[in-house]
Amino acid sequence: MARKMKDYYFKLAKKEGYRSRAAFKLKQINKKFKVIGSESIVVDLGASPGGWSQVASEITSGKVVAVDISPMPPLDGVEFLRGDITNEETLNQLKEIVKEADVVICDASPNLSGRWSYDHARSIFLAENALKIAENLLKEKGNFVVKVFQGDLLPSYVREVKSKFYFVKLHGPKASRKESAEIYVVAKGFKKR
Repeated sequence: MARKMKDYYFKLAKKEGYRSRAAFKLKQINKKFKVIGSESIVVDLGASPGGWSQVASEITSGKVVAVDISPMPPLDGVEFLRGDITNEETLNQLKEIVKEADVVICDASPNLSGRWSYDHARSIFLAENALKIAENLLKEKGNFVVKVFQGDLLPSYVREVKSKFYFVKLHGPKASRKESAEIYVVAKGFKKR
């Protein structure tokens, strides 16, 4: 808690009415890579408490659908689906709501155990499920952003993403804590098969 109280982005989120400091990560990613446009249909996976959904709904006049296994308090302009992104049923429900998305974003994180290799593997597992959902929902040339923890499984995951998108970059936004092992895979130009 002491670290949170000193945290610049935590304080800024409170001041500006965002649900989490993570909101600034998406703002910075979008400023640099322009993944969300003014009329984008956005699917936010692992959305709760809703910081990324807030930012997405500010950027686009299009639809924003938030998905999380945990409940999320309502947000203006955001449709919420309670579901597990690792479950096929959630994907099927999403397909009912969104025929095609311009952007799929995912800031999901596993519950941390403190065992690094285990937490890294679970992070990659969530990212693989986010990619599967993106493949099923994205329009041709759609965009994808996903958080992963750095580790030995990351290079093969990045290769997999590169096989499906024209542009892929690893990016650490300034709003990420310096000591954090998180990094974002930013992918643009989905190659729809």
